[in-house]
Amino acid sequence: MKDELIVIYRDEYLIAVNKPSGLLVHRSSIDRRETRFAVQMLRDQIGRRVYPAHRLDRGTSGVLLFALTPEVNAQLGGQLTAQKVEKRYLAIVRGYPDEAGRINHALTRVVDEYDAPIGGPGAAQPAATGFRRLATVELPYRVDAYSTSRYALVELLPETGRRHQLRRHMKFISHPIIGDATYGKGRHNRLFQDLFGCRRLLLACTSIRLSHPVTGRPLELRAALTPDFSLVADQLGWKSVMPPGD
Repeated sequence: MKDELIVIYRDEYLIAVNKPSGLLVHRSSIDRRETRFAVQMLRDQIGRRVYPAHRLDRGTSGVLLFALTPEVNAQLGGQLTAQKVEKRYLAIVRGYPDEAGRINHALTRVVDEYDAPIGGPGAAQPAATGFRRLATVELPYRVDAYSTSRYALVELLPETGRRHQLRRHMKFISHPIIGDATYGKGRHNRLFQDLFGCRRLLLACTSIRLSHPVTGRPLELRAALTPDFSLVADQLGWKSVMPPGD
């Protein structure tokens, strides 16, 4: 992991980076030994305070947006709460999902590395995710009951922002994301480790579309897949279907 984050957008109000997999956004009680965090790294890199506008799980790579003032961060939070921000993700999943669909499955609160308040899960909250299958592959390896194993590249579009929503939704439809140690399948994760040396969650935020919180103009932030994700996708023969990144 490089000492500096790759900046994909910056102006006087916002900055966005391409977060690598394995990096926490900020300090967490989940791993008290960790000394590297995106907030601290970016602050040191640009010499000023930054305010994360949204979350990415530790294992997820891709677009991570920060505000440069608390006021702009509050405006971004309002857009996110009103579901006016469009996020797109890529994931490699087990099996062949439908060509396209929408997962409408309520989710209870979970405690994760962002230290959600303790007090029980409470009532399930509405959660929806659109998806589109981009490519498939069948590998000649027995993992479950079949002599071969099938995997797919999917585009995921969360309509809500529940914790671990994409990972939990893909598990719900029986197509868990490869590399997911919590909601995935260990045997498939180990196959990808053995074949490709891949020990990461194969989930990446490739773009975010929003209205600029100060100017109001449309803004699209795109991030190329990090090399560890691209390597797996290329070896599966999917290089031609990868979306462009900035």
